[in-house]
Amino acid sequence: MSGFSPDFAGAEVRVSPNFTQRRGTDKPDMVILHYTGMPTGAEAEAWLCDPASEVSSHYIVHEDGRIVQMVRESDRAWHAGKSSWRGVTDVNSWSVGIEVVNPGHILGYTAFPRCQIEAVIALCGNITVRHGIVPERILAHSDVSPGRKVDPGEKFPWRVLAKAGVGHFVEPARAKNGPVLRPGDQGAEVEKLQSMLSLYGYGIEITGSFDQETETVVAAFQRHFRPRQVDGVADPSTIETLRRLLSTLPRGAA
Repeated sequence: MSGFSPDFAGAEVRVSPNFTQRRGTDKPDMVILHYTGMPTGAEAEAWLCDPASEVSSHYIVHEDGRIVQMVRESDRAWHAGKSSWRGVTDVNSWSVGIEVVNPGHILGYTAFPRCQIEAVIALCGNITVRHGIVPERILAHSDVSPGRKVDPGEKFPWRVLAKAGVGHFVEPARAKNGPVLRPGDQGAEVEKLQSMLSLYGYGIEITGSFDQETETVVAAFQRHFRPRQVDGVADPSTIETLRRLLSTLPRGAA
């Protein structure tokens, strides 16, 4: 492929060879947001277009708000890796991947510039309207790959996106004293927590035992929806925030 017309009118085009056809669908119903986790945006963009990397995304959003499209939305980019959401394990086939330039946790995690987030909002808003993607299916890489990935991380301003009509978010419940669920706990309350996380979409086995997988998924949930404290412990704030999210889903979505 020598080139294509961008799906988003404001995007530049730089073609990546790293894509295949979508499997089981011809259009996306999810948007997955990542951070690049590399020293510079230029390096990240080059890596996503390098056949040796075997990774790609549909878009990259630079720190100055510049948007580059590398894979057509009709094609399957290689951005999510091993992942799942609501039972779907081939997330790449069902999603649009957006890389947001940021060095990430290992290289000096920084706040996301306002102009960059404004560009992300414009891009996501356009994609969701064109494909009919519902707010609760705009997700973090860490949501679909808990533990394996932590991006775009706790500094990503999901609240700002939601105020602009992009994504599903509720105000996190305030911290308060009360019982907590943590590794080693077992019983009905743990089973209820696992069931709520599964109902929202996370890939988690319902066992009634607060194992390492449960701790990992709780931390992923916190990183997106209660980022003030990401520790994998299901305190009252975490559990109440999860309940609020479930209660605000459209009927039939949960």
